[in-house]
Amino acid sequence: MTFINGAPVQREDAVASSPCGALQELLAATRLLAGMPREVLAALGGDAVRWRHADGDTLFFEGDEARHCLLVAQGAVEVLRYDAAGDERMLHCFEVGQLVAEAAMFMPHGLYPMTARARGGTQVWRISRRALRGACERHPALALRLLESLSLRLYQRVNEVDWLTSSNAPQRLAAYLVSQAERQGLDIQLPTSQRHLAAHLGIRAETLNRILAEWQGKGWIRGGRRLWCLQDVAPLRALAAPAARAF
Repeated sequence: MTFINGAPVQREDAVASSPCGALQELLAATRLLAGMPREVLAALGGDAVRWRHADGDTLFFEGDEARHCLLVAQGAVEVLRYDAAGDERMLHCFEVGQLVAEAAMFMPHGLYPMTARARGGTQVWRISRRALRGACERHPALALRLLESLSLRLYQRVNEVDWLTSSNAPQRLAAYLVSQAERQGLDIQLPTSQRHLAAHLGIRAETLNRILAEWQGKGWIRGGRRLWCLQDVAPLRALAAPAARAF
């Protein structure tokens, strides 16, 4: 039994090298690793260990030594940072089958650039820095796959910065809701609180509440807090249109 943030965390010593093991199956189903040979997956999971975390447990802190990346097996993992005033800002939420902090395994300073926290009951496989880097050295196809993924994410962040600097608050919120609807359908659950969403979109919380109330009055959306239904998507898509890119 290990303690993180004063809370007990269960470690499961699971055999990860078996091709029929739970880790091998999860790795094979991960979009980033789809089609990778079994020997590559075995190299990645050679010394991996599964950990269980309760809701709200911190998996690592910004500035900690980056010894492992995480593969989400159950629940979800939020990554966040804190500003100078101590307010948190959620950067992303990783779900089952997604890798967390794999880029940190290649950073020269060897530190995590963000904090990771469990959302709900969560299980993760901890894949060591040594295993990931070693697998990339022995299997160039894996290294190229990771480079492609990191390059795409960098391109997406550049587009997001450009959008944040060239759009207004209604356009940003509309683009966000439309993107959530594409993943969840017209009934959506926000992955974060409205206060955190406002910070993510670079707008004031009062502005966010005003826009939501205005759109409810027009019949475009219906709901409250984190649960919303998009009743008229067309005007939202029209507002979000400038965010669309050809590639």
